[in-house]
This record gives sequence, structure tokens and C-alpha cells, in this order.
Amino acid sequence: MEKKVSRFQIQDMLPIGLTIVVLGIGLAYGLNVMSDVQGDMTPNTLEYNATASAMEGVAKLPEKLPLIVTVVVAAIIIGILVRYLMVKYN
Repeated sequence: MEKKVSRFQIQDMLPIGLTIVVLGIGLAYGLNVMSDVQGDMTPNTLEYNATASAMEGVAKLPEKLPLIVTVVVAAIIIGILVRYLMVKYN
């Protein structure tokens, strides 16, 4: 079995952070557009209910975004610590 060494630089955090920011902006804008579309429909029709369900589904991801960011940051910190400790004690 071949060992693979992965390298991580602190500069790699910028693309991850920008991706999360763009994701948040895109989701917020998308929810705003869906809300506007729903406002143009007759209440209690199939289309109205479909947009409500779509907005509910899309809104789940922003609810979980703080947890996702926490996990990503924790993984980065753990990776940096492991790398530092492996170099220091080897």
C-alpha cells in the first residue's frame, strides 16, 4: 500500500472562506428570489405550495452553515497542530 502525503498551507484557508461566503450570498439571494416568485402566485395552489416547499428545503443549508464552518475550521486547526507536532517530535 502506497502512502500519500498531503500538504496544507495556511494560504489554503482563503479559498475555503471565500467559497463559504459565496455560498451564503447565493443561498440568501436565491431564497429572496423564490420569495418574490411565491408572492406572485395565488395562495394554496400547487405552484404556491411547491415554492414554499422549495424555500423550506433550500433554507436547511443556511441553518447548518455555522456547523459546517465550525467543522471546517476545526479540521484545519487539527491538521495544523498534527503537522506541527509531527515535525517537532520526529
